[in-house]
Amino acid sequence: MISALQHYVYCPRRCALIHLEQTFTDNIHTVRGQLAHARVDTRDAETREGLRTERALALYSDTLGLVGRADVVEFQPDGTPYPVEHKLGAQAAPHADEVQLCAQALCLEEMLGFPVPCGAIYHVRTRRRREVIFTAELRAHVRHTVAAVRQLLAQTDLPAPHYDARCRACSLIDVCQPQVLERLQSATDSLYALEDEP
Repeated sequence: MISALQHYVYCPRRCALIHLEQTFTDNIHTVRGQLAHARVDTRDAETREGLRTERALALYSDTLGLVGRADVVEFQPDGTPYPVEHKLGAQAAPHADEVQLCAQALCLEEMLGFPVPCGAIYHVRTRRRREVIFTAELRAHVRHTVAAVRQLLAQTDLPAPHYDARCRACSLIDVCQPQVLERLQSATDSLYALEDEP
């Protein structure tokens, strides 16, 4: 799933819990996000002033082995697709949203045969768009993330937790328990250090 790329960049452990362990819980942030997506999750199309807009457009890439759905794709009069990803608030983690949006663009390029040079992230709270240029570096980051997610999903062990600012907003914090596991790892490391002393 394209969404797995966003989950991975946000936190590899979160990605594994959702896509490997099939575990997900809601919190206030995820519920607000679902409500904000209500309009774009309804599959429909409209044309206004030469701009065709498709919502909930199914996407795939055989080359990358991806499937997913774009919140909105605007088709310019010449047919160029312009994906728009809706996000409720501020960026969750550096580059996570951009990787997700760029993956959508790569799917659109393969599906439609049109270059997709840029797209936008629409922040629902501020009602503003932030344009994202799909640079060679961002495209490479997407391909690297696809490979990393594939490797993650091929293993059985979850990545170690890292408790930081992202955890407070994560709906899986109670399942993940990063503070507890980090303290346990720290205590175990201290115990081994004592054993190694002469």
